[in-house]
Amino acid sequence: MLMSSDPTPGKSTLLAQVSRLRFRHLQFLDILGKTRNLRLTAEQMYITQPAATKVLVDIEEMLEARLFDRLPRGMQPNELGLFTLRYAHSALDGHRRFVDEFSTLKQGGHGHLTIGAISGSAAHLLIAAVAELQRLRPLLVVKVLEQSSDQLIVWLAERKIDVMIGRFTEEVHRDQFHYENLSGEMLQITAGVHHPLRGPNAPSLRELSNWPWILYPPSTALRRVSDDIFSSTGLSLTSGIVETPSFLFALELMQSTTMLSLQPAALVDKYVRRGLLTRIAADLPNRMPDFGLITLQGEPPSTAVLAFMDVIRNMANQQAGATPASGPDRTATG
Repeated sequence: MLMSSDPTPGKSTLLAQVSRLRFRHLQFLDILGKTRNLRLTAEQMYITQPAATKVLVDIEEMLEARLFDRLPRGMQPNELGLFTLRYAHSALDGHRRFVDEFSTLKQGGHGHLTIGAISGSAAHLLIAAVAELQRLRPLLVVKVLEQSSDQLIVWLAERKIDVMIGRFTEEVHRDQFHYENLSGEMLQITAGVHHPLRGPNAPSLRELSNWPWILYPPSTALRRVSDDIFSSTGLSLTSGIVETPSFLFALELMQSTTMLSLQPAALVDKYVRRGLLTRIAADLPNRMPDFGLITLQGEPPSTAVLAFMDVIRNMANQQAGATPASGPDRTATG
């Protein structure tokens, strides 16, 4: 019997039901969620198909709810089933992460850390922080993934990264993640060294709008800044646009064309100093919204994450010449 007489059992009752799910039940659900086929699930679990059927029936009886619709060509999870599959996958992922880190610590290591970061000033700050972290914890295995904030926040929610350095891209994120401000970011219009607009005279917005531009994708904070610059005065770009999240591609394109690009100053400084790019003087807003450390709300960071956060927080304070941060700042935008 799958349904109880009480269609809305209390939380304590449901907690007792969920607590009966064993690790093998979670494995079974995770595999069935991927295969949508009892026979394939049975093969991967090294059990018979009748045994697999019984496992599913047992799970549904424990939860007093049907999770899958039995179809002629497979199994289709219903709404409760999809919710349960997400729980099973998250629980197994947490178990694997525990085993990996516990094993590393037991062998004398210091764990693993996966960091997601935006480019520009954040990447510049990250390099200094990772170098210091490696000095303090030489056995820590660090993985760094660079992407825009909108993608990093997805990876953080999916626990593919442990911590991110970036910005909120949606207001709803403020209720799901913890934000601690680190720094602001200066901007600069950049072009190839032989661009006709190079020199001390600042071109007007109208003149800038008549040149082709390399822009970051629409979902990024930098793109919103560049769009606002022109839309606020009723202007639009008229000579072609190339969208890319890759600074290296933008660099090559600026060097071989007359395209302009709005870039983080920290990212382009060394290329300007080396004579590979030039800055275009312009009277424009030159600052991005602040970026910061973002972690999952209500989930205690690991020891490695806490160590990294402490290091990069101190690095940011040193660069800003400020006193140590006292806590989260939830005023920054994406």
